[in-house]
Amino acid sequence: MSTPLSRQQNHLNMTTTNEAHLIRSNRKYAKRFDDGDLSHLPAKKYAIVTCMDCRIDAYSAFGINLGDAHVIRNAGGSARDALRSIVLSQQLLQTTEVFVIKHTHCGMQGITNDLINQTVVKNLGADALAELNSLHCNRFDWLPFADLEQGVKDDVAFLKSSKAIPKSVHVSGWVYDVETGKVKPVEK
Repeated sequence: MSTPLSRQQNHLNMTTTNEAHLIRSNRKYAKRFDDGDLSHLPAKKYAIVTCMDCRIDAYSAFGINLGDAHVIRNAGGSARDALRSIVLSQQLLQTTEVFVIKHTHCGMQGITNDLINQTVVKNLGADALAELNSLHCNRFDWLPFADLEQGVKDDVAFLKSSKAIPKSVHVSGWVYDVETGKVKPVEK
């Protein structure tokens, strides 16, 4: 007869190295976890939009404790891509401030939609690109940007002008330097 532990050990044998690492790490985490009583509402009432880049530890770099804020991540730290989550964060979960934080040496900086589309077609086929396009009015926008600070300014302006974001919400823009770990505000 198999026990829950033996089933989990068997599962470890059938996983990828990364899945096994996740399971082992979660076991250690769960043993010391004592924050199960945190509210689902962010205690500090703010959201951060930043890139999914693996060099950014948003919690450590920006001083966020568990339960403080929403951290919304996507390729390039795009406010347009994050709008759905930002609106939910504000309308249902009571956040009142948004930090848009892009970073140096971002893979979305300086590339084009055409280059990404060509790569998708080459690696996945034309049907994959057609599927993506069908989701976005027949022209999928990967939301690349040419200039880092201008990209931040554009995202801040987008949020400030959006009818889906109340005027009372404070929106600010920032750049995180992946080489120094420092963040700096982007002036309007």
